[in-house]
Formats: sequence, structure tokens, C-alpha cells
Amino acid sequence: MRAPTGSVVGLCSASATLCAMGMAFLGYWGVHEPAPWRFVDIWVTVLAFTGFACLASVPWIVTTPVADDSVERMRPARRAFALGVAAIWLAALLAIVG
Repeated sequence: MRAPTGSVVGLCSASATLCAMGMAFLGYWGVHEPAPWRFVDIWVTVLAFTGFACLASVPWIVTTPVADDSVERMRPARRAFALGVAAIWLAALLAIVG
């Protein structure tokens, strides 16, 4: 089944928006402060960068040319988007709790 019209554009723009929000979170959270890092700080940074990697790969995954027209690239792109969203939210939650 083909994806609805505009879903590629919507997924790419949602990915870029959430990536920008994650960058703003890292800037506000204080990844650049001179204080020594704790174990929680390292996990927050690792989760955030993992989320950025997943979100940045979404447009590449969904627009990759395929040889067969029946191959759908939306499912892997949606999974990468969901993983990126979960990682960014988990990083923010860990930053607040930790």
C-alpha cells in the first residue's frame, strides 16, 4: 500500500523540526558548561546524539531511490523517526530527573 500524498514531506519536516528542538534543548540544558560531567550527563548526551542521528537519517531513508516500485521506504523511515523521538524525549526526561 502506498503512503498518502504528502507523507514524505510531512515526515521530513517533522524530523527537521524535532532535531532543531533537540538542539535547543541541548543548548539550554548546558552541554557547554565548564562543570565536570556526571554519569547522567554522559547518558543524556549519548541519548540526544543518538536521537539526532536517527532524526537526521529520516529524510535520507525515505527519499532513497529504489529499483522496484513496490518497495516502500516509509516504514523504515517512520521507525527511525520514532526511535529518534523516543531518544530525544528520554534524554530530556533524564536531564530533568537526573
